[in-house]
Amino acid sequence: MAVMNNNRQMVPATFVKRLNRFVAQVAVNGKEALAHVPNSGRLRELFVSGRQALVQPVPDPLRKTPYTLKAVKYNGFWVSVDSTLPNQIIYDAVRSGVLPFFPSVRDVRREAVYGGSRFDLFVREASGRECYMEVKSVTLVKDGIAMFPDAPTERGRKHLRELIDAVKAGYRGVVIFCVQRGDAGSFSPNDETDPAFGEALREAARSGVEVHAWRCIVTDGGAPVLEREIDVRL
Repeated sequence: MAVMNNNRQMVPATFVKRLNRFVAQVAVNGKEALAHVPNSGRLRELFVSGRQALVQPVPDPLRKTPYTLKAVKYNGFWVSVDSTLPNQIIYDAVRSGVLPFFPSVRDVRREAVYGGSRFDLFVREASGRECYMEVKSVTLVKDGIAMFPDAPTERGRKHLRELIDAVKAGYRGVVIFCVQRGDAGSFSPNDETDPAFGEALREAARSGVEVHAWRCIVTDGGAPVLEREIDVRL
């Protein structure tokens, strides 16, 4: 298992409301405060007034938001809402050999440019084969099925098209959906919200792009722990 140790100075809070894409109002020790939301997704089923939350204090007197919102509790499960964490989680997992489809790697590099896209990871395997990888943060689960995206994403479709091009050019292409909650048994594209992304994902799979989904367990301290791979149902 790969652990993301990011629970430094977590403080219990109550979610009040989302003010805009990146700012939420929370209550800490009964006092309302502003918290940065590190996620541009809708998260409508999670961001409900009165829900338990975990925030992280930010010791920067110049910042308008003294906290960062890290997790909320939904149906008894903590859900990490920090979309910046999956990249680090998967990066650590690749480097440590946790992922069975990357048993031995020579080098792992972040923010790799190919074509018109900047992919999350570039992996050079011990065999010398080179791979471009995209990591997607998933917070939406319906009836035990993790789903992405929760809002239409042209950027996501563009990444898939570039991965297809990379595979055609002889590279290995991988997309990993990192589910930041422990109540998902499988993963499927969210065709209801973005049917174009779902079709692009299926086309990518047909073209040789490898599609994986891994589930995290979020601890009481708010730290996502990479637990196991779950089924992908396209």
